[in-house]
Amino acid sequence: MDPDAVARAFVEHYYSTFDANRSGLANLYQEGSMLTFEGQKIMGSQNIVAKLTSLPFQQCQHQITTVDCQPSGPAGGMLVFVSGNLQLAGEQHALKFSQLFHLMPTPQGSFYVFNDIFRLNYA
Repeated sequence: MDPDAVARAFVEHYYSTFDANRSGLANLYQEGSMLTFEGQKIMGSQNIVAKLTSLPFQQCQHQITTVDCQPSGPAGGMLVFVSGNLQLAGEQHALKFSQLFHLMPTPQGSFYVFNDIFRLNYA
């Protein structure tokens, strides 16, 4: 398994799903998963998806600038750090963002998001 290839594939899947159908992200989280969104901590798949689907915009497009990853611990987890631009529909300027995912392996051989931290970056 090439960690960089796994990270790139995860990032492509996550953001294309986010941009097209945020509720489709539910299967990437589990009940023990936690999202920190701009400092607000949200626990559990259902609550995380409720937060993401309630954001005050309907359409957006993520443009990824960087993806960095590292193996994490003996259980086979991975840290994935993403930076990029978030273009909201009807807005002239894109917002810069950073997001960190802690991915953990599933018994089926895929990964789920154990931790997710999102921040907008202000100049």
